[in-house]
Amino acid sequence: MNAIARAALLGCAALLACGPARAQSLSMAVGAPVTSIDPHFHNVGPNNTVASILFDSLLRMDERSRIGPGLAESWKPVEDGWEFKLRPGVRFHNGAELTADDVAFTLARLPDVPNSPGLFTAYTRQIQAVEIIGPLTLRLRTAGPAPLLPADVSQVAILNRATHAGATTEDFNSGRAAIGTGPYRLVSWRSGERLELERNEQHWGPRPHWQRVDYRLILNDASRVAALLAGDVEFIDQVPTGDIARLRRDQRLKLTEAASLRLVYLAFDHLRDTATPFATDNDGKPLARNPLKDRRVRQALSLAIDRKAIVERVMEGVAIPTGQFMPPGAFGYNPDIPVPAVDLESARRLLAEAGFPQGFRVTLHGPNDRYLNDSRIIQAVAQMWSRAGVRTAVEAAPYAPFISRASRQEFSAFLVSWGSSTGEPLTGLRATMGSYDRSRSLGAVNRSRYSNPAYDEVLQQASVTIEDAARDRLLQQATQLVMEDAAILPLHFQVNVWAMRRGLRHAGRVDERTRPQDISLE
Repeated sequence: MNAIARAALLGCAALLACGPARAQSLSMAVGAPVTSIDPHFHNVGPNNTVASILFDSLLRMDERSRIGPGLAESWKPVEDGWEFKLRPGVRFHNGAELTADDVAFTLARLPDVPNSPGLFTAYTRQIQAVEIIGPLTLRLRTAGPAPLLPADVSQVAILNRATHAGATTEDFNSGRAAIGTGPYRLVSWRSGERLELERNEQHWGPRPHWQRVDYRLILNDASRVAALLAGDVEFIDQVPTGDIARLRRDQRLKLTEAASLRLVYLAFDHLRDTATPFATDNDGKPLARNPLKDRRVRQALSLAIDRKAIVERVMEGVAIPTGQFMPPGAFGYNPDIPVPAVDLESARRLLAEAGFPQGFRVTLHGPNDRYLNDSRIIQAVAQMWSRAGVRTAVEAAPYAPFISRASRQEFSAFLVSWGSSTGEPLTGLRATMGSYDRSRSLGAVNRSRYSNPAYDEVLQQASVTIEDAARDRLLQQATQLVMEDAAILPLHFQVNVWAMRRGLRHAGRVDERTRPQDISLE
């Protein structure tokens, strides 16, 4: 046998040996930072994605945010709340069996997670009591109608009392307490780098294709694309807009996309009446009052923004411009709220009416590794505001320190987002814009501390309105109130784009979650 033949045989043998193992392993890279493995520490997209890999919830949302069975195989409204029947035989990764008591323990934990920058209590605010009817049956008692409670609890990862009683966020992050019922179990986590996952062979649901998963965090766009092109990873999310056309032409690859419910918007300091930390006069001297508390100033800043130009030039078409909280066709969308037009003359007039005829200076903060083109977006907005007379500097930072500072109300103006995981805006409207009140589970991630009692009252009415059409009208009314006040400045909805090697099948989700259980071989 000659050398070429021997090499060919060895190559075939190697492929045969590696093929099945390769088919059972997946290497994937995501572009957003995971800040904690504690599923209740911070209600933010990347953390929630990992939680849905390791843990399960009572009910599940599919890729179109349609509700379905999860740990609960059935649920029904009762006179004073909702009753859930759990699946028999569900076990946590350590072998502990799921019971109704575990659900009660989980719900009691949510308000008491120390140092949480965004609690999950927005999803449980209507629950007055938990009644355990039997080992696998419980009722969530509410003070009145709670039509969205099933969708809300779909966002809460269920823990085990025996395993997690007394467990701290640090215990989860070390891996000791990262024990759920989810389709994958945690093998290791290197913070800021990767999670190593192994299939949960005893999972109650559909069996994921991959036995082992290398879930890498590659926050730099160019590095993430380079890893895919080099074959270091087989799947990536947050495909940079400038690379989409090139990757589409690559015959080795394929792309999937889905319009998301993630709103990217600008928020302001509504907390301070006097000086706000990052606004000065044109000479750099502190202002006696916070200009961003004046609605006319916020309206002027909105009129200075060319949202369509941001979508076309910065997002390269991979976004939908907006002036409200939900996209066209979604529940709660208000057809009477247009995408704001650019009007620099009116913007300057409003600034003058507010007492700033010469404008002022402000710093716009934002992340540089969380949302698609986030640092480029704030640069574009800064240029637009400066043209209207508000000289704007930009400070971009990695998401983890940025969001910690935003949660402590350290900024004057900043870029953030909210993505609906339930298909309805009610929870998001309450969490992001409701008057901050932990006792009422309002404003859990209201980092601007905006407060409008009329808005709160309309949302309260919506939360107890069972009839869909009536609730839709109330949500449109609430949206109208907050947008007329220019409390936030919506910019656009992201369109999610994923890239992968050919031969993979992927179900793109409107909630943006990038999970190994949604990827398989064709």
